Amino acid sequence: MCASPFLARGLLGSVLVLAGGLVVSTIPATAPVLRSDLLAAVRGAEAGRMAGLSVVLVGLALLAAAWLALCRHASVADDPAAQREGVDLVRFATLVWCAPLLLAPPLFSRDGWSYAAQGMLARVGLSPYENGPVALLPDFWSLLRHGPAPIVQAVDPMWMDTSAPYGPLPLVFGALVAGETGNPWMLVIAHRVLALVGLVLLAWAVPRMAAWTGVHPGLASAVVLASPLMLANGVGGLHNDLLMVGLMAAGLVLAVERGWAWGAVAGGMAAAVKLPGGLVCIAVALIALAPGTPLSARVRRLAGVAAVSLTTLFGLGVVTGLGHGWVHALSVPGEVETPLSITTMTGKGLDGVAAVLGLGTGPDTFRDLLRAVGVLVTLAVAAWVALRWRTGDPARAIAAVALTSGLFVVLCPTVHLWYFLMLPPFLATLRLSRPAMAALVVLSVVLGLVAPLDSSLHGAYLAIVTGCMTIAVLVPPLLLTRRARAGLDRIVVRRADRIGSGRHGDPGRRHAVDLQHPLDGP
Repeated sequence: MCASPFLARGLLGSVLVLAGGLVVSTIPATAPVLRSDLLAAVRGAEAGRMAGLSVVLVGLALLAAAWLALCRHASVADDPAAQREGVDLVRFATLVWCAPLLLAPPLFSRDGWSYAAQGMLARVGLSPYENGPVALLPDFWSLLRHGPAPIVQAVDPMWMDTSAPYGPLPLVFGALVAGETGNPWMLVIAHRVLALVGLVLLAWAVPRMAAWTGVHPGLASAVVLASPLMLANGVGGLHNDLLMVGLMAAGLVLAVERGWAWGAVAGGMAAAVKLPGGLVCIAVALIALAPGTPLSARVRRLAGVAAVSLTTLFGLGVVTGLGHGWVHALSVPGEVETPLSITTMTGKGLDGVAAVLGLGTGPDTFRDLLRAVGVLVTLAVAAWVALRWRTGDPARAIAAVALTSGLFVVLCPTVHLWYFLMLPPFLATLRLSRPAMAALVVLSVVLGLVAPLDSSLHGAYLAIVTGCMTIAVLVPPLLLTRRARAGLDRIVVRRADRIGSGRHGDPGRRHAVDLQHPLDGP
């Protein structure tokens, strides 16, 4: 099978996402690209914006089709040399498909513009943990005469006066880049490069984790690195979550190959991007202990990992001079309600029922209660995994990260599409059952296609309807037709055949992890 057709198809899709993104994305009013009369006219007309959204969705569909072909191609190889070639092909395809997106504005979210402003705050000596981007606005008379500074023109008004909930790593990086340029677009590109560091770490770590479980390294790499979920939300959206999850995966590999202390340092660095990255430290402790380690030794190792990771996390705050204000800003993401949050939406529904029944409860009583319960359940399960799960088993450690990260995403008070980036590196390197693997592939397609319909639309109902109708047309050829289902089955069956044969990894281990009963006790 020749690889070039689907490589070209994916590249075309990426170019279309870039072109459409220039139409639908928020861009600073002073950006040179807006001097184009054609682009300004298209952006200024509602029909033009709807056409731009359709172009983005067609581009994402082409990327999805190319990615499914890449998964089928990468999973064919049997011998080690062919598997290495498959991994190399996946990495090359990822590089080719990411290239056009490197120059794009932040896609499907304005968070990238906030990153640029927060880095500038740190650069000019204002703590991003105490000030929002509004602090970069000029004085009243300058604002009246010249308008807002370019650095804040595209920041979402919702976050103009809120502090940064991120750790010191992305902020100090933003400050360093802001020392070289104040151009917000260049700062955004720099943050996308930082996100791609996370993708590089995943490209290094995923084949190694796949080797621990006997999963096909080429297919695992394809599922993680080049999926529509990754390209749309991780690369296009340039969210900090991509760097965080790259450090998480690297920490797990370092714990096996270099020792638990190195893994704990990487886990602390992941938490220094976004705090949930520290969940990997549980797996670092488990993987570094011998099988059957008694509880007392397990607790000592957990304490050691916690000490090293926390020293890394808080030490970075001291060394960078940014401090630890992120602790007080952790509630910032929870200020919004997202439809993907099960706890928030269920709580809001119960609040509505309570209001109809006249129970006299506050407007957000059940919402806040279920949010708190979700956090407590996640912490309780994380503690159970840390204290009771089997030690000395790399596959079990990967499953530990998958479970704790999955619970965080599912039960988090606020859930955005890019939060799901935490899951594929650890699910794709597990021995999933056929239905579970099929679900992972389908979700990777769907979560990528719906990326333009996330919170960036802010109630733009015509855009939402147009996007939903376009997606309804695009999904069947990708996933629902007989040919599409056959192609998906080829991916799943090939993976299952290799698992069942014991050809890769220890044949004495269980052959599949079924997500309906996935992570049983020790």
